[in-house]
Amino acid sequence: MPPPRRRLPPAARLPPRTFHSYLPRSHRTYSCVHCRAHLARHEELISKSFQGSHGRAYLFNSVVNVGCGPAEQRLLLTGLHSVADIFCQSCKTTLGWKYEQAFESSQKYKEGKFIIEMSHMVKENGWD
Repeated sequence: MPPPRRRLPPAARLPPRTFHSYLPRSHRTYSCVHCRAHLARHEELISKSFQGSHGRAYLFNSVVNVGCGPAEQRLLLTGLHSVADIFCQSCKTTLGWKYEQAFESSQKYKEGKFIIEMSHMVKENGWD
């Protein structure tokens, strides 16, 4: 006779969290520190020398599992930009911003790129 089935507590019966995009396990990735949703591949990293609203930040060429708010003009350290806050699609935490438009010619390379603050990211998959 098989052993009786043990009922799991309600929290253990929740469905696993799903994300819009999963990055391959073979790639070094950055994930949301709050919910572990994948955010970007290491190959998409452009620069580690940016400053976010709350500390150091990284500039990425592209990201996944991120939503975008409305664009607004902000005076940043490098001049006036049109930016839109970005947030984790899973846990809704504000992560940084997307550069929509740069008004100085030396800053045009940032257009369409993403800033994610280090305090909201964790490194995963093969960083050893």
